[in-house]
Amino acid sequence: MPNRRSFKTDESFLEKLAIGAIGTRAVFADLMKQGHKPIELERGSMNYKIWKNIKIKRLRVPDILCLNCATRVEARAKTKLEISMSHSLSDPERGWDKGLTDYDVVALSICRKVGEEPIDWQADSLIQYVSVRELRKAFDEKRVVIEKPKGAGEGFELRVTWPSAIASSDGIIKEVTTSRLKFNRRSDNRTISLSLSKKTIPLQLLVKRDDIIITGQIVASVIPIFSSFTCQSNSNAKTFLEMVTSPSVTDRYTAVKALSNFENSTISEALKERMNDAREHIYVRLESAAGLTRLKQSSGLEFITQTLHGEYLEHRLEGIIILGEIHLPESQKILTTALLNKEQHPEIRAGAAWALGELKQPKSIDALIQSFMELSEPIRIEAARALRKISGIATVDVLSKLPPSKEDQRAGIAWAVSKSGRIEIDDLIRIMVDDDARRWAAYILGTQNPEQYINEIETLRMHNPEVYFAVTVLWKVINSWVYNLEEY
Repeated sequence: MPNRRSFKTDESFLEKLAIGAIGTRAVFADLMKQGHKPIELERGSMNYKIWKNIKIKRLRVPDILCLNCATRVEARAKTKLEISMSHSLSDPERGWDKGLTDYDVVALSICRKVGEEPIDWQADSLIQYVSVRELRKAFDEKRVVIEKPKGAGEGFELRVTWPSAIASSDGIIKEVTTSRLKFNRRSDNRTISLSLSKKTIPLQLLVKRDDIIITGQIVASVIPIFSSFTCQSNSNAKTFLEMVTSPSVTDRYTAVKALSNFENSTISEALKERMNDAREHIYVRLESAAGLTRLKQSSGLEFITQTLHGEYLEHRLEGIIILGEIHLPESQKILTTALLNKEQHPEIRAGAAWALGELKQPKSIDALIQSFMELSEPIRIEAARALRKISGIATVDVLSKLPPSKEDQRAGIAWAVSKSGRIEIDDLIRIMVDDDARRWAAYILGTQNPEQYINEIETLRMHNPEVYFAVTVLWKVINSWVYNLEEY
């Protein structure tokens, strides 16, 4: 019997990833509204894919980079807003500001639960920013609170908090003294009082009398807070070409990531130099290869392909993930080869299936269906998830593969099509070539919203009463209040 605790652990981890990704997306959108030109800098910061068996230890860099002003932004999503970071006193690689420079910015967002699933979170529209320089200054001056988590031992990370006062609701500032701030809550006009010090650390007032404030707004803090920052538009390809030889590996990574968004011969040569330097960090080399591939330079694709057969699984998986970001026919071909290569590590093959789903090319359908016959469950699962993504844009193409497929393949096809939510009853009728196919057709339609097919279901009843009966039974069961009811 599966360990229920392991499922809870996975869900908890997924929830944390989802909160971070959703918060980063909100910051990304806010930067675009302000006139910045953001790109994702830290790979994976805007999605919540979990790689269980291969742990990728990427360079610690901020999540987002603005191409127009070269500002890097670290997004921090919170369920309860506070200015806090995890920190290690024993491991410099786990310091709160590892990978950050004085010129970087930290963006704070609040996420709220909006559903039952671990990924059902939504970020508030309020995004607040703080300078890393100011964070470091307050840290050095000991204007922070450092706490060890309960039950933590020597190796556990600490929690560093920059004290602040935060509005619990919308309102208007009515009174400010040297020690307290008072505002009238909008909902009931009740007066709310906030202290202007935390654990004897004085806070800097960030609002004034008669200011309108909103829920989650930081109204006082040990550091300045701002709701936006101007894009100076003072960066270009030359800016990042100068960074590409920086002694800092995070600067070099930032540079090669940015340069693929520009195009000239000098950029290609700079990327080739980084890629071919055996002393360079592998992730800088891989990012250089990705940039060259986007610039239609064949040497980049060759380097990534070589990496897929390298010694380290972590590097192979990173190469797979990169190919899933590059929407070129060549990427699809290499990923398909990796997926079907039985000598390749199963986790890499599963990653290749996932990456094919990211590309969403109908040419991948046959390879993914073929993978449903694999003994390795992760490969089958990722292939099914990938086929589901492709089903969203090519439902009929995927569904047409069901009649000639084997039983295990039919299961994966039916699941992928059912999850796409784009089913036509006439298309289902066409694939009902035998009893097994009819059962899967009943499953596909029976897992849909009945209201969507209320005007078409009569067509199915006339064609096949047994499938019609099975579908209506499924609808009744799935929409019952006892469906998915747990004992505890």
